[in-house]
Amino acid sequence: MRIRCATTNAGKLREFRLIFAHYGRGLFALEPLAGLGAISSPEETGDTFVENAALKACYYSSFTDDLMFADDSGLAVDALGGAPGVFSARYAGEEATDGENNRKVLKDMMREEERSARFVCSIALAQKGKLIATFTDDVEGTLLYAPKGPHGFGYDPLFYFESFGCTFGEAEPERKLLVSHRGKALARLIRHLLSESAIQ
Repeated sequence: MRIRCATTNAGKLREFRLIFAHYGRGLFALEPLAGLGAISSPEETGDTFVENAALKACYYSSFTDDLMFADDSGLAVDALGGAPGVFSARYAGEEATDGENNRKVLKDMMREEERSARFVCSIALAQKGKLIATFTDDVEGTLLYAPKGPHGFGYDPLFYFESFGCTFGEAEPERKLLVSHRGKALARLIRHLLSESAIQ
C-alpha cells in the first residue's frame, strides 16, 4: 500500500521511514507528496497539535488519491506554561533555525530550576480532503542547560531522557524512535493501517 506524507523536513522524513520499516511489515511504500515543495502551505491556525495535523492532512490529501498523513509536533515546557507548543518550529521567528529555537528556549529558561518538559506528536490520516483518524502520543523528559549530541533535530539535543541517561540528541536514531513521541504516534497510525478494517 502506498501512503503519502506531508513534510519537507528531512529529519522527520528520515524518522518516518525508519518507523515504517520497523513496524510496517514491509507492506507500505512511504513517499512524500509529489511536488510538495511547490504547493503553498496552509496556515496553521489550530490551537492544538491535533487541530494543526488534521488541517494539514486534509489540505494536502486533496492533491493525491493516496492516503495521506501529516503530523504536528513540538516541545511543551511546564515552566513556560506549555510553550513553545504549537509554535515550536518557529519559536524564535518564522524562519528560525533549530539552533535559534534552542537558544530562545534556553534564554527563557535561564532562571528556571523546574525543567520538566515533554515532546508531543499528533498525526492525522486523511484521503481526498476527508479526515479519517488522528493519533497522539508524548514522551516525558527534562531540559538541560546546554545542547548535547549530534543526532536528531529540533530540540532533541536539549531533551534529556532519564531511561537512556542521555539526550535524544545523543541517542542513536533507531533507539530513540522506539520511545519518542513521533515513534509512538506513528506506531498507532501503522497499527490502524494494518487493521483489517483499514486495509480492506
